Amino acid sequence: MQRILCNPLNIPYQFQHYNKQASREAADPTLVYFKGSYYLFASMSGGFYYSDDMLHWQWHENRSLTPFRYAPDVRQVNDWLIFSSSDRGPSEIYRTKDPLSDQFEKLSEPFPFWDPDTFQDDDGRVYFYWGCDNKKPIYGQEFDPETMTPASERKELISGHPEKFGWERPDYPGKPKEKGKEALSMRLYHLAMKISGSDSKPFIEGAFMTKHSGRYYLQYAAPGTEFATYCDGVYTGDSPLGPFEAQTHNPFSSKPGGFITGAGHGSTIEDQYGNLWHASTMRISVNANFERRLGLFPAGFDKDGILFCNQNFADYPLEIPEGKFDPMQITPKWMLLSYQKSAEVSSSKEGHGAELALNEDIRTCWCAEGSAGEWYCLDLEEEYPVYFIQINFADVNVPMLDVDKSLRSNVYTSNRYIDPDPDMRTRWLMEGSTDGKTWFVIADKRNAETNLPHDYVETDGMKMRYIRITAEKLPYDEPFALSGLRVFGTGYSEKPEKVTALTSLRSDPMTAALKWKSSERAIGYNVRYGTAPDKLYSSHMVYGQTEVLLTMLAADQEYCAAVDAFGEGGITAGKVFRLPSMTAR
Repeated sequence: MQRILCNPLNIPYQFQHYNKQASREAADPTLVYFKGSYYLFASMSGGFYYSDDMLHWQWHENRSLTPFRYAPDVRQVNDWLIFSSSDRGPSEIYRTKDPLSDQFEKLSEPFPFWDPDTFQDDDGRVYFYWGCDNKKPIYGQEFDPETMTPASERKELISGHPEKFGWERPDYPGKPKEKGKEALSMRLYHLAMKISGSDSKPFIEGAFMTKHSGRYYLQYAAPGTEFATYCDGVYTGDSPLGPFEAQTHNPFSSKPGGFITGAGHGSTIEDQYGNLWHASTMRISVNANFERRLGLFPAGFDKDGILFCNQNFADYPLEIPEGKFDPMQITPKWMLLSYQKSAEVSSSKEGHGAELALNEDIRTCWCAEGSAGEWYCLDLEEEYPVYFIQINFADVNVPMLDVDKSLRSNVYTSNRYIDPDPDMRTRWLMEGSTDGKTWFVIADKRNAETNLPHDYVETDGMKMRYIRITAEKLPYDEPFALSGLRVFGTGYSEKPEKVTALTSLRSDPMTAALKWKSSERAIGYNVRYGTAPDKLYSSHMVYGQTEVLLTMLAADQEYCAAVDAFGEGGITAGKVFRLPSMTAR
């Protein structure tokens, strides 16, 4: 079996019922390797995921372990797994030696905390970090490892600096305006922020500590989960409680472009082979600000101790070697064949045309008038060897369930209910054809016992031109909607021409405006950038345009960039350029 990773993660996401409608959510992931298995805990889930390879996950429900709380933290301390989660009131800390047993022992209730993180140093001492605010800092404190209670005074560790760190800016140049119902939700949210006098300040949150070669890497998220620029930055120091200084390469995890954006508030671990991985939150934020998904990215430390992630083509299918590997050598297994191709559909709601499942934007979708029996037929416009198809379902106007108040929780005043329905299923039939007349089955999930909104099919190079998917059963009998029917395989064209000329302008100290000429055979460009030619660790993917604003720069930092052209025939690495360091006058 091939070891394929394609973000967002192909796992069940729980339906959240609040604000008069429902949407799915999982966010703020903590990933841990414990006693030979991987465990993945996420906000508002009512359980957790477990795996033996980090690529294929199983769901384990646990409704007793603070299901209505955000940002669960799970870290190993001695032989125990320590669990904590966010609350403005009493905040408990638990421990277990076997998460699947559901036997969690309450250890302490030290004080209210939000976005907690527990870290055990090599000498056995334990430190606790917390903070999620746009006015207060992230704090740290030593804890007793046996009782998980404070063993020192708390310290203020890091705060937001949007005046010099572009990745922390909530109001960044070129930020798109919201449309439709998501715009109303966002406007109400930011009106409340303005009333409090904190609308332009970033949320500094999601602390996570990693140690490498004697250095401490305090990771944090900014500027807010609803932004495409949601990312993870990192400070380093010689002590677990600082002092800390910002790493020269920042943010170390970001994904501002592509099919799905956002890569903030996460966790960093070593797998069983010694490879580094970073899990984080990815953003949809259409039905609700907190409509989110999970992503997983290869990560590493370079020879200078710089923490980085490889997020080039991070929402394409990537083949992950078994054993130790170089994270920067992970590249797309196949290329996208479905971008802006044509399609026929059984029906469409107004404003949800067929083209919106082929535009590489998870925040738009095709939506049928009905549910079961509706179909979507993609025409690749010529016959291709197809190897991988990702099916991204969208939720449109799912009504809120009317359930007893005792089953709800007043989270952020949202009166939330998480639907645990074990019989909820997403079922469909996918067929292929070379001529649009004779059809063969690609995948038959009409009897599937799963509920996967980002499912995929590996097709082993079957040749096809047409791909048709028909809905059999959807949660709540909701309308059949696709935010992306993404087909990957081997194109017949040559690779795009190399981008060898770049016009760049440092339009403000934290922003660079880049333009280039279009490359023949390119459908998009992946702009890699960083602090040196050999440290182009950040990236920003665009489709159908030849310019980009890099808004996540540090004011006093010099940068280099390369524009890689990509198309159905592959990827052509661009020439590396130094970007201007002076602000435009």
